[in-house]
Amino acid sequence: MITTEKGRFSQITAVVFAALCAISQTGCTHAESEPPALTPVRTAEVQTISTGSDTRYSANIVPNAQVDLAFKSGGYVVSIRQVRGADGRMRNMDTGDWVSRGTVLALVRQQDYTDRREQARAQLARAQADHEHAKLTYDRISNLYSAQSATKPEFDQAKAQYDSAVAALNNAKAFLAESQTAVDDSSLRAPFDGWVIRRTVDIGSLVGPTSPAFTIADTRSVRAVFGVPDNAMGRIKLGQPLAITTDALAGEFSGRVSAISPAADPKSRVYSVEVTIPNPHNQLKSGMIASLALGGEILPTNVLAVPLSAVIRDPQNSQAFAVLVTDGTGDPVIVRSRTVDLGDAYGNMIQVLGGIKAGERVVTAGSTLVKSGEKVRVMQ
Repeated sequence: MITTEKGRFSQITAVVFAALCAISQTGCTHAESEPPALTPVRTAEVQTISTGSDTRYSANIVPNAQVDLAFKSGGYVVSIRQVRGADGRMRNMDTGDWVSRGTVLALVRQQDYTDRREQARAQLARAQADHEHAKLTYDRISNLYSAQSATKPEFDQAKAQYDSAVAALNNAKAFLAESQTAVDDSSLRAPFDGWVIRRTVDIGSLVGPTSPAFTIADTRSVRAVFGVPDNAMGRIKLGQPLAITTDALAGEFSGRVSAISPAADPKSRVYSVEVTIPNPHNQLKSGMIASLALGGEILPTNVLAVPLSAVIRDPQNSQAFAVLVTDGTGDPVIVRSRTVDLGDAYGNMIQVLGGIKAGERVVTAGSTLVKSGEKVRVMQ
């Protein structure tokens, strides 16, 4: 297929636009927090992708379900569930502990709520007594009225008192149920089996309604979330089996496509895809980086490629692209801008047709913070 130079530039611009946006946002954050004297960056080696290899995509492992647990009834935290630590002593439940559904994780002081419940019970007993008295009166006046021994006003008054007693009784029952709910809500329970990801309260903490206390994640199955461009959407279907690999663990993990976003992200212009993977032994951890191949897309030849995140606008020509190449070895090093000619994108990599050679190292994170000729600190 013959592609004009202008058309190829437009395609490349669309492919790397998301990477440039993400780098710019990351750069702003680091510019405020890092000292300007020596900017930290990350680098990657320019590499050749082998002929016949599949296009691979980078995915992020996330829990199948994760929830932030918050108190509904406020007060002082008086207890946190105790578990036995590695040293054999009892300690407060914390990050990394397993909890079962329904387990009480923390408890706030219940005295105020139990006092209110007892008050509600007393009001209910009084309402029941008033109801019984009003019913007896109403039944007696009703019989007398039927025998024409009571007047209509007397009957109406007895009925009104009875109706009022019924309403008061129902209100007292509702107040007692509400008070009991408040007592129940003073204990924070796990909604499902899972791992404690975070604990933000201690004994003695004063918490209010909606105060966060624990974060729990269900990782008995996990999801690998990754983004694909529109030209790859035709190779993905719900239920499709896919295998993923990670640098942290040996072997492959099998899963199935469980969700496909119906719309592209407005910034990155890629579609989010989720692959659900059984994880009964908790080998895959939240936050791990995985890679996978969709199949059906084979690289045409051996190509020189760099990560998309390494590509920036050429500072000398807004219509061209460049990378920052490290000059020398050690720490710190000097980075220099190098204009590159880009080809097609393959997953998270993009082909480089000229301007750099294999083995050189390019800046992949922090490139928007530095200029050509500056010294930087390479993060490992």
